Amino acid sequence: MPKRCGWVKMNNPLYVAYHDEEWGQALHDDQALFELLCMETYQAGLSWETVLNKRQAFRQAFHDYQVQGVADMTDEELEALMDNPAIIRNRAKIFATRTNAQAFLQVQKEYDSFDTYLWSFVDGKTITNDVSDYRQAPAKTPLSEKISKDLKKRGFKFTGPVAVLSFLQAAGLIDDHENNCEWKSGNK
Repeated sequence: MPKRCGWVKMNNPLYVAYHDEEWGQALHDDQALFELLCMETYQAGLSWETVLNKRQAFRQAFHDYQVQGVADMTDEELEALMDNPAIIRNRAKIFATRTNAQAFLQVQKEYDSFDTYLWSFVDGKTITNDVSDYRQAPAKTPLSEKISKDLKKRGFKFTGPVAVLSFLQAAGLIDDHENNCEWKSGNK
């Protein structure tokens, strides 16, 4: 059996697939970046497993994360989602999804893509950290604080430095796989 990061819940196939196929992979597709950013905002105060288990329902609720479609959602559409037991029914997070889509579109307009904006913070290269045990990794970093501050200035919600660090790790800007994980850069 391959060696994975210690945080992977091996009894949940969605969790294993997320680690093996997504987490820490350099992501450059704006729609996928938007979905991942939204998922990280939903996690605030909850477990990642909860968010991951509701991912398909969130995709259905939010137009498969087509950014313009989410940005155009009406208050009535968002309020109706409060009756959907398949998603996390937190009004502030649901409405923040639309707010973040609108801010995301502004970033795309300014930088031609959210990808260009985001990866400019790391000069287009993944930062690989020395992580012997995931429990010793920081919850936030100066980089996540810097990006969080910039996102908030641009109107994004639920993008504190802890959520931003998780986003950067998941989107592959930061490789925080444990050193003995087979998915760590240079281990394959």
